[in-house]
Amino acid sequence: MSGVRVLVGTRKGAFILTSDGQRRKWDVSGPHFGGWEIYHMKGSPVDPNRIYASQSSSWFGQVIQRSSDGGQTWEPVGNQFAYEGDPGTHQWYDGTPHLWEFKRVWHLEPSLTDADEVYAGVEDAAIFRSRDGGQSWQELPGLRACQGPKWQPGAGGMCLHTILLDPQNPLRIFIAISAAGAFRTDDGGLTWRPINQGLRSEYIPDPNAEIGHCVHRIAFHPSRPDVLFMQKHWDVMRSDNAGDLWREVSGNLPSDFGFPIDVHAHEPETIYVVPIKSDSEHYPPEGKLRVYRSRTGGGEWEALTNGLPQQDCYVNVLRDAMAVDRCDPCGVYFGTTGGQVYASPDGGDTWSAIVRDLPAVTSVEVQTL
Repeated sequence: MSGVRVLVGTRKGAFILTSDGQRRKWDVSGPHFGGWEIYHMKGSPVDPNRIYASQSSSWFGQVIQRSSDGGQTWEPVGNQFAYEGDPGTHQWYDGTPHLWEFKRVWHLEPSLTDADEVYAGVEDAAIFRSRDGGQSWQELPGLRACQGPKWQPGAGGMCLHTILLDPQNPLRIFIAISAAGAFRTDDGGLTWRPINQGLRSEYIPDPNAEIGHCVHRIAFHPSRPDVLFMQKHWDVMRSDNAGDLWREVSGNLPSDFGFPIDVHAHEPETIYVVPIKSDSEHYPPEGKLRVYRSRTGGGEWEALTNGLPQQDCYVNVLRDAMAVDRCDPCGVYFGTTGGQVYASPDGGDTWSAIVRDLPAVTSVEVQTL
């Protein structure tokens, strides 16, 4: 391990932060694509210098950018995201039919085995795959066949925002959609099924509803892909059987509403969340920015505050804006809508802002080099 690279997407460009393994001093590169929204950036586990970025603009549309030198230079690749066949309709906010239309790429997930293979989660919700380094994209339409006409957008749109590739089973993929729920494929994306049993949402009268739950984020430890953790629109949840059944583990959190959730690199039962006051007040309870850590896989939580502002702080942390490195001790990182990126080199015990005054942060990913 020679260093750490933090990939930061913001509302007005991309930034790349680099440090050695001590993670004490950080160099900042950027903004790349200044003025553009960068919804997500992520590097390939196979070739760390291969990085994909989702560049978006309400004026100019969607551009997928690719770097082969660790983010020093970039080239636009393929940007045609065409739904297979007649996409039909899904439900709109008021329950009326609405035509399926592509808007943007929310999440990019490079393959665990091939630097030229990458998945894209898009709005309106669908999953696409490229096998030529992002030059061309093909939908995996079996997902939308899974009750797609009944899906309905959440407050931020109908976005497929989470893609988890099972490192122990190349045919298994987990995804999450706001506000349709979580889904799993066991055959490489040909067919999918909802995995939302045990979830409860006050706006859904049917306690056994298969779809319609607003899942904000799911995560797992690579050594235990059957154990999933979820931050839902209210409730932190856990599944010990690959999503077949969920149970609540919000425990003593000051609020069980939030967006990100992540797992310690070396401790599969240690998880992190950032509680937000409510679904209408997207800022920390009491104006205190606190990361909460559970060392028991949920249920029992401790506030991590050392180095974080504990008064008059009203930022938010978005769903893709938290990540961990694989150093020892494990580093934890998150970015805020106030433009700070905080890092903890000791698993959350102490924090410092490694960069300030960026545009609002949309995503944070970490590469351990």
